[in-house]
Amino acid sequence: MTSTPSPQTPPTRRTPPTRRARPAPPAPPFPEAARAAVADETLRANLRHATGTIRDKRARAVAELADWDRLRAAGKAVKDHTLRHLDRYLLQLEEAVTAAGGTVHWAADAAEANRLVTDLVLATGEREVVKVKSMATQEIGLDEALEAAGVAAYETDLAELIVQLGHDRPSHILVPAIHRNRGEIRDIFRAEMARWGRPAPADLGDSPAELAEAARLHLREKFLRAKVAVSGANFMVAETGTLVVLESEGNGRMCLTLPETLISVVGIEKVIPTWRDLEIFLQLLPRSSTAERMNPYTTMWTGTTDGDGPSAFHLVLLDNGRTDTLADAVGRQALRCIRCSACLNVCPVYERAGGHAYGSVYPGPIGAVLTPQLRGTDTAVDASLPYASTLCGACYDVCPVAIDIPEVLVHLRERIAQGGPVTRGGLRVRIRPARGHAAERAALRAARHLLDHPGVLRAGERLLARARRLGFRPQHLPGPARAWTTTRALPEPPAEPFRDWWIRERGTTDR
Repeated sequence: MTSTPSPQTPPTRRTPPTRRARPAPPAPPFPEAARAAVADETLRANLRHATGTIRDKRARAVAELADWDRLRAAGKAVKDHTLRHLDRYLLQLEEAVTAAGGTVHWAADAAEANRLVTDLVLATGEREVVKVKSMATQEIGLDEALEAAGVAAYETDLAELIVQLGHDRPSHILVPAIHRNRGEIRDIFRAEMARWGRPAPADLGDSPAELAEAARLHLREKFLRAKVAVSGANFMVAETGTLVVLESEGNGRMCLTLPETLISVVGIEKVIPTWRDLEIFLQLLPRSSTAERMNPYTTMWTGTTDGDGPSAFHLVLLDNGRTDTLADAVGRQALRCIRCSACLNVCPVYERAGGHAYGSVYPGPIGAVLTPQLRGTDTAVDASLPYASTLCGACYDVCPVAIDIPEVLVHLRERIAQGGPVTRGGLRVRIRPARGHAAERAALRAARHLLDHPGVLRAGERLLARARRLGFRPQHLPGPARAWTTTRALPEPPAEPFRDWWIRERGTTDR
């Protein structure tokens, strides 16, 4: 995307259509959304092909490094150390960015971040911005906030462009349009590109080369015209005030170097202490995300430099629930996430349900633990996310910074089911037990009663063994537990209770 425009296609300024004619409806709980998603055969086929391909490539790339486990442990250690001393490193970062000519702004929540960025854009007199792919800006709904202020925000990542032109939502961390196949993308380009800028060729096909060329020509005029760019960052180096963006297409490089004003919105957890620490993550992230040994485009900038790059740089440090998450001794490990998406590509639930079922910009296993902590569990969709998992542990096995996602999922399930004190906006508040988990709490109380009364348990075991000898083979559990067995086969009852076997084999007294 670095070539210059031809004389026949000068940059033109167009007013894009409204992204959404009306507010998006509230997202349904995960079970409801997933039920609809798994019925879509095209979606399942797209996901199965894409995640399988990425998963296999990643496994081969990781296997090339004999010290991968040591790199993984080093990344975890750096992140844990930084989170323990986050206040100190954020202040060091602010000092370094300011000394290099940048301006640092602090945003406690999404509303404050959107207000800051909107005011900064409007102060330039511009009414359009180009954007580098950024999950933080998606998290706060920045595009919609800018649109409400009369500012058009153009996504320049190819997958994000597909999502924007299709009036869609991202469904994957690395590949936001993973739910679309090539034919669908071709149709979107043909129908929508002309309304946003340069139209797609009339004879556009669905080959990757043709689609990429159409996107390149469409975006070229925006890159050369834009005076303001908005980005996120993969990492922020406190030692020097340097921000780092890793991307694969070159669109980020164009956004980060050509405009006169650059505004970066970055979560406070993205800071790392030193340049030496960055070396670790520049090895972990490419192999875990795109299965590449080295990232194709790694752009770094420190403040401003006369005659080179943007003349004004603003860094908006975003909290938006991160400090509250940091207060949770178990849940805080989710803040180690470097957004590689490896956990999505191995997750059997994500592969079948897709990213939209999670009702969040952060889908998959990491979204199931991060979203409820950033947004709380007051809504049905957020309270359902910790249950969007089989707890198989594949996500933990592939995480490059060793986030124990199953541990956090169980921790959040307990918090939702039991209720209790949590931190919200710096205050300790008590959440009520979720209404939808009354049956679960009743089952746990019944299990506790059963285990506290060995005689009752022993009688039940022997009754089940005798029923088996009479040919009784239950296929479903009774009552509310039936929902668990509609898609699962019950194991056959044992020929004899374990206690009886123990007494017979070991000769000990049953107690």
